[in-house]
Amino acid sequence: MRYFYLLPLLAASSLYAAQETTKIFPFAYDQHDFPNGLRLVTIPTDTPNIVALNIVMQTGSRNEVEPGKTGFAHLFEHLMFRGTKQFPTEKYEAIMKQAGAATNAYTNDDSTVYHATFSKPDLDQILKMEADRFMNLNFAEDVIRTESLAVLGEYNKNSASPESKLFETLSETAFDKHTYKHTTMGFLKDVQDMPNQYQYSKLFFERYYRPEYATIVIAGDVTPAAAKEMVGRYFGQWKAGSFKPSIPAEPAQTAPRKAHVKWPSPTLPYLLIAYKSPAYSDTDKDSAALDLISSLVFAESSDLYQRLVVKEQKVDQFGAEYSNHADPNLFAAFARVKKEADMDSVREAILSAINGMKDSLVSSEKLDTVKKHLRYSFALRLDDPERIAGTAARYVAMKRTPETINKRFQLYAEVTPEDIRAAARKYFVESGQTTVTLSSGDSK
Repeated sequence: MRYFYLLPLLAASSLYAAQETTKIFPFAYDQHDFPNGLRLVTIPTDTPNIVALNIVMQTGSRNEVEPGKTGFAHLFEHLMFRGTKQFPTEKYEAIMKQAGAATNAYTNDDSTVYHATFSKPDLDQILKMEADRFMNLNFAEDVIRTESLAVLGEYNKNSASPESKLFETLSETAFDKHTYKHTTMGFLKDVQDMPNQYQYSKLFFERYYRPEYATIVIAGDVTPAAAKEMVGRYFGQWKAGSFKPSIPAEPAQTAPRKAHVKWPSPTLPYLLIAYKSPAYSDTDKDSAALDLISSLVFAESSDLYQRLVVKEQKVDQFGAEYSNHADPNLFAAFARVKKEADMDSVREAILSAINGMKDSLVSSEKLDTVKKHLRYSFALRLDDPERIAGTAARYVAMKRTPETINKRFQLYAEVTPEDIRAAARKYFVESGQTTVTLSSGDSK
């Protein structure tokens, strides 16, 4: 294996000790940048002998900028388990099995994350294997063909779900230019053409599987010094790249949009009402305010949920979809309606509740309750190395540092009723609205 002992240890390193009781991420962590652009975040915990590893690649469907070339970030989530010359698939899986490792990966709009949890003595060996596949992935043309068919099968399986089709249609309808127009799976015609895209798949790997796009998160029974030494030894010669994608900016939406999906088999009708929303931020209140609105208006404790789901029983699935994104995305209200005849009244109830956030101030008491619940539920998730590393990874995918968690929760604390109303007035505008319905009938 390649060795790189001294230089990484001389690179810039800083220790962020979360000493203040107000910090929601309560762990002292070490953040270290290697000369090749790779970042290592080490989070020591008091859990004996357990280590969780997350390798965050800031490469998701957002990076798929060329026409006809969508779905490749997700394809590589599959390909990365096909092995290398040094560690073929069977050998890789055997070592992971012997270590008792729970390992998997996921892809979303902005990132691909590879994660595993195992015993401390296996960290060195597993880092060695991970470095090998990130630098030396072996995928021949026949492997591309095989995995492309597997991805197509996954696409077809997802397409059999009304919910998947609903959100796919929402993305395609709401966006014109930005790569958020296609889902992580990609456009069907592009997935079907993947077996013919061997040369492009090599180019995609060369562009994006580079250390400057990668952050390694290690949590558990580990010291920063040991983690730096091992990561430097195995990942130190990973060569940096130079490619930076030109992500097309989405033009301002100037009029409301609508789409209807006629489902070929019996199903309860679905409704999505979405608005253009800002990118993730740990310095601007708007995205934090919208996140709080999603709980204020659509959580189980909200008046609207209690009315539509509990009292009137018109809806059996209800909520808001608002997740962190690197670029401006969508805030979407979601409902599955029991009777198609109730679609209009449910739509009006949702719009009335949304507009109500623009017309009046939420009470300070209600807002404080939502903030406390958000903080409490987040803190409860940080109970073992696997969940600590996994939680940190989702935020690292945005800003490459766990410190963004503390900054974000500080923003939540600072949001006022006036901030809530201002964000609602700014983003819940008719010109930025996209409505998608799905049903067995023709009603829209």
